[in-house]
Amino acid sequence: MKFLFDFFPVILFFVAFKFAGIFVATAAAIAATVAQIGWVLAKRRKVANMQWASLAIIVIFGGATLILRDETFIKWKPTVLYWVAGASFLGALAFKSNFVKAVMGEGIELPEPIWTRLAVAWGLFFLFQGALNLWVAYNFSTDMWVNFKLFGGMGLMFAFVVAQAFWLSKYVQEEPAKTEPPQP
Repeated sequence: MKFLFDFFPVILFFVAFKFAGIFVATAAAIAATVAQIGWVLAKRRKVANMQWASLAIIVIFGGATLILRDETFIKWKPTVLYWVAGASFLGALAFKSNFVKAVMGEGIELPEPIWTRLAVAWGLFFLFQGALNLWVAYNFSTDMWVNFKLFGGMGLMFAFVVAQAFWLSKYVQEEPAKTEPPQP
């Protein structure tokens, strides 16, 4: 459910684009992101820093798209968000902080070097995603870019998470099975 909630603006953007074009889709994505933040706040939950960053980036780049009637700005939005995320993961390591461990550390125990490799992998993955988004945006039609944004982006993210799960599985310690005393 959280996955769908996080991708709600992207899915709405895709649907709006297919029915009404890039400018309506951009307005829908802005509205969806604002509604998403509003929902989190209404539930009295903490809005994650990346959600705030996403809101700022969609308002700035989406707003520029709508005001200037130029789709180039909305095509840059995912790249900027990916690059901010990638730079955050990698930059935090320079300050002896690990955002991946901060998020996942309560649910899984890993050796410290593995946490570092994980943060580097996520940082590089997001930098790659940003570059790939620009390549698709500038080398294919807007329709192809929108399809890639939803299916390619989510597909790559899913594949990356699955690959990481397999890689991490060799480092995760399994808890010994609890044996029940024999019943009389």
